[in-house]
Amino acid sequence: MPLESLSQSSISSTSSIRTDTPILGVPLQSTTNKTLKTVLSDSWINLLYLLFVFIPLGYLAHGLKWNGTWIFILNFLAIIPSTRLIVFVIKDICLRADQSVGGLLNATFGNAVEIIVSIIALKEGQITVVQAFILGSIISNLLLVLGLSFVAGGILHKKQEFNKTAAQTSSSLMTLACIGLIIPAAFISFADKIKTSSNDKLHEEELINLSRGAAIVLLIIYILYLLFQSKTHTHLYQDEGVIEDDEQPQLTLIVSLLLLVVVTVAIIFSAEYLVDSIEGIGKNSGLNKIFVSLILLPIATNATVHTVTATTLKNEMNLAINYAVGNSMQIALFVSPLLVILGWIIGQQMTLFFQTFETIALFISVLITNYLIQDGESNWLEGTMLLATYIIVGLAFFYNPNNS
Repeated sequence: MPLESLSQSSISSTSSIRTDTPILGVPLQSTTNKTLKTVLSDSWINLLYLLFVFIPLGYLAHGLKWNGTWIFILNFLAIIPSTRLIVFVIKDICLRADQSVGGLLNATFGNAVEIIVSIIALKEGQITVVQAFILGSIISNLLLVLGLSFVAGGILHKKQEFNKTAAQTSSSLMTLACIGLIIPAAFISFADKIKTSSNDKLHEEELINLSRGAAIVLLIIYILYLLFQSKTHTHLYQDEGVIEDDEQPQLTLIVSLLLLVVVTVAIIFSAEYLVDSIEGIGKNSGLNKIFVSLILLPIATNATVHTVTATTLKNEMNLAINYAVGNSMQIALFVSPLLVILGWIIGQQMTLFFQTFETIALFISVLITNYLIQDGESNWLEGTMLLATYIIVGLAFFYNPNNS
């Protein structure tokens, strides 16, 4: 919410001082009192304050070695408000820079929670959890978040329009990322036909090398996309920028950085305890860890649902598409290959090979999303199609007997 406008007398008395230039510093109209008031009065964060109590409860449950189900539930609920707050802080920091720098900061730190959870699971050698979580984050943005936004916007607006070229660019990049995951699956399928005891290890090494090479290519494509978005074709994204004309930073830079550090540390501990309890919740509740990692974890770490829904209600569809499809594209082109490179560095054999069933689910999600956004228009029925697809995918992973 923008700050209250200064009175005419205040403006005239300080007319010689510029206060509207977005710089990486503290705006003159931002004070500590106003900063605290902003954080405490934000309606969405205020509703989530009730969930902040689960942060110490999650730590306590882990320290006292409670039942694995309780550890998972408490830390699951603790991550939800932490994720929303860290997005709020990052957005406020981005408001201090111009559009290109703000877009770069948002692209780098917009998926900070997903990166933190994935790195923790990767460090512990839970490759299956990492892959399922990454896949689930992509699918939830494409089907759940975008579907809810189409339905919410369609209730108030008969038809909503958005920049078709920018949307198709993001969806095309998602298709490329999908190809990067299909090729390793096809490679393994072919290798299994000629699999023998002598060349089994050789195929495994070839898959790792293929994944690392593909990861480097995807990272390069992502960097080129940032150049395309912020330099050469900025006109396609003018309505999707991080900064709105009437929006100003609501926090001082010091408070923003302090909140960013504190919340990040809180997320690190909650995520570590959450990942450690996945096996426990599987044993106690019967839920397999693939379903937990692919469906439940992305719901906790996805902070774009409220933002996307709010923008569609205001008929700002370009921004909504950028959040939902763009966030999926960032996870596929940046987070996923980054984890492969990090696994290479720390000695974990993280690959881009997903099981055939998981790869098909991703392909279906990308396919239906591309079909629905190619005309540059949306309505509530298209949203229900996306939600129906998400429910079917979730049921499939819930009942899949190979998820043990």
